Amino acid sequence: MNKKTVKDIDLKGKKVIMRVDFNVPLNDKHEITDDTRVMAALPTIKYVLEQGAALILMSHLGRPKGKGYEADFSLKPVADYLATKLGQPVQFAEDCQNADAAAAALACGQVLMLENTRFYKAEEGKVKTEGMSDEEAAAAKAEMKAKKAAMAEKLASYAEVYVNDAFGTAHRDHASTASICKFMKAKGAPCVAGFLMQKELDYLGSAVEAPQRPFIAIIGGAKVSGKLEVLQNLMKKVDTILIGGGMAYTFLKAKGFNVGKSLVEEDLVETAKATLEAAKAANVKFLLPIDNVAADKFDANADTQIVGNDIPGDWMALDIGPKTAEAYAKEIASAKTVVWNGPMGCFEMEKFAAGTMAICKAVADSGAVSIIGGGDSVSAVKKSGLAPKMTHISTGGGASLEFLEGKALPGCVALDDK
Repeated sequence: MNKKTVKDIDLKGKKVIMRVDFNVPLNDKHEITDDTRVMAALPTIKYVLEQGAALILMSHLGRPKGKGYEADFSLKPVADYLATKLGQPVQFAEDCQNADAAAAALACGQVLMLENTRFYKAEEGKVKTEGMSDEEAAAAKAEMKAKKAAMAEKLASYAEVYVNDAFGTAHRDHASTASICKFMKAKGAPCVAGFLMQKELDYLGSAVEAPQRPFIAIIGGAKVSGKLEVLQNLMKKVDTILIGGGMAYTFLKAKGFNVGKSLVEEDLVETAKATLEAAKAANVKFLLPIDNVAADKFDANADTQIVGNDIPGDWMALDIGPKTAEAYAKEIASAKTVVWNGPMGCFEMEKFAAGTMAICKAVADSGAVSIIGGGDSVSAVKKSGLAPKMTHISTGGGASLEFLEGKALPGCVALDDK
């Protein structure tokens, strides 16, 4: 996606409204426990201010009910934290839809943060229609659509430039991500990407569209169902796919192995067979575990044993085994591009972390362009201490996954093309 960025437009003297992803974890004292997303947005924030603009920030936080203010989901602690990182005050508007006066009074070089956009249901534009007649459901949807448009129009009224630097929400058509662009463009206002958004699109785009080869995809996680479209899309582009995590055992069952009590999606066994056949037809190496760390129960203190691909009846596989890790590492060593989404096992428990950690090391040592996407994969890489050796760690789990599936991301599509 070749989109305009903040560097392509004149910001001096303008009011800029910028969507960021400040959906950060907070503890019981409302203190930020991981500031990765705040720090990732700083380069764009600082650039906008350095260009002589006034900056209005908006974000969601958590999953409030959408019925108004909830203290546990307030962005005020994030605004206060951001002020310490910027070295200047960050003003705060307690209601994102009633910030007209604060936005109008904002001077160049100043920052205003709006309260959680998800305090309004209109941000997401979802409506529950269970138990309604068709007519009632249609009316409810139409009403919510109007409310969403009104919210987007209100947010657009605060500024003369829109910047989206929230890749983590780019796969959602929300009032503050995609819908706002319609109203900004109606008044001739630019809608551009921030530096973080640009970086995500550049790395993911080049990996998918013009990768250096060999191109290897490492796909893990619990379920095949969450990764089917990724596999189907990547199969047209990659040279090798390495499978790990709980999803591996649906594939192993499809190949006729006994998988014991391992996680299996029974309704997808036939789909897994078809996927294996499709990989073969596409001449893509599709590698599955050759050994596994099996446990007698799903517990950090479980008894374990290394087994092949026929797993004893009362045991469950919770990680790839050492031979698999070695074989996968050998493949990764030859790669020029690696995309990784999903861990190899239940790495949160020490007994089942070795496979994922071995893959972290192999990717870090490979010298390949490495793109890590997905919350659990990112957590694993950080836990390994090897994050600095990765080329790009995506800030958007769901967004990066949908990008790899080949889907259009509404928050990106809505931005101005170069």
